[in-house]
Amino acid sequence: MKGRAMWQLSISFVVLLFGLIGLAPITGAEDSKDTQALLEALGKSKLTVLDGVRQAAKGGAVPISAKFELEDGKLSLSVYTAGKGLSVPPEQNVLQELSGSPEGEKWTPSVEVFKDVPHVARSSAQLTLLALGNHSLADIIARAQKVQSGTVFSVTPMIRDHTAVTEVLMSDHGKVQKVLLPL
Repeated sequence: MKGRAMWQLSISFVVLLFGLIGLAPITGAEDSKDTQALLEALGKSKLTVLDGVRQAAKGGAVPISAKFELEDGKLSLSVYTAGKGLSVPPEQNVLQELSGSPEGEKWTPSVEVFKDVPHVARSSAQLTLLALGNHSLADIIARAQKVQSGTVFSVTPMIRDHTAVTEVLMSDHGKVQKVLLPL
């Protein structure tokens, strides 16, 4: 093969390979009893992760990750935000978590501004990755829902194999599905 044909074949292979690893069931730690308890609790939520992301964005903050989790056995929706937006560096920004029960008609989250190193570091990385990308969390959730059925319960920007991606975890008939999407 010469030039263009080889290049097209290489691109096709990369797209096929990314597609195969981008939609894969999660095995191992994510199949734990805790994860299964979370998947069962998702049915109690009157909100989606996308609802929380949209609500968190109304105040001018930019959502940088979101998830459902169990806190003391109770379902909670958490959205991490960059309070001053993506154009403000992490050290000058307000990195925070909006967290509360999604089981009522209205989500009234409490706000925690991060001061501890693990949360600040993780949020700084997520802010940076989203600032370098071309898609909001809401866009990423919509893209994931087009390629995989189920309920989104976590959306997190991260680095995988030297590439910026967003890992979207979805519950589909009681099984965890992972969708990796480029930012």
